Amino acid sequence: MKNNKNLLKSNKDPFKLFDKWFSLAKKKEINDPNASALATADKLGVPSVRMVLLKDYNDDGFVFYTNFNSDKSKAIKKDPKISMCFHWKSLLRQVRIVGLASKVSDKEADEYFNSRSYGSGIGAWASEQSAILMNRQDLLNSIEKYKKKFPNKNELPRPKHWSGWRLKPEEIEFWLDGENRIHERLKYIKNKNIWERVLLSP
Repeated sequence: MKNNKNLLKSNKDPFKLFDKWFSLAKKKEINDPNASALATADKLGVPSVRMVLLKDYNDDGFVFYTNFNSDKSKAIKKDPKISMCFHWKSLLRQVRIVGLASKVSDKEADEYFNSRSYGSGIGAWASEQSAILMNRQDLLNSIEKYKKKFPNKNELPRPKHWSGWRLKPEEIEFWLDGENRIHERLKYIKNKNIWERVLLSP
């Protein structure tokens, strides 16, 4: 098939191919082209999936930020093997990534936190993510409490419980929609720091 040849001619570096697809998604996808489904498993092996926003990526991996007391972070601490899936409906493409998660450095977390709006930063302090909320007013009261504690919008510190995870991939699969459900799938597998490529049946 014509597109198979195109995929096989793709760069041997999956990050460069991702960069190409992601750049196109940012032009075509209406909302949140950086949205990804993140899959984790708890200590009993029960899976859980939720959407997160990709905030950075390079040869070291794919980064998202969250509350480290959240359910997702607790699961990652127990089992760092996680998976992400980007689905760009407007492009009829998706990318699946499997690998190990590790914490980003404090410097990286501080830099990203300082780039966020004051309101989002206050929210990181005020919300006990994933904890049971008895009523909405409790959260609103907490927001007001931290606004009073940190009134200077230019000097809002990052909460110690808020940081980022980096998914260092072991496998990356690129999926391209095909006519009559004959999709095209190109999978990169890391073997001793070398990316190998294989085609998969649809």
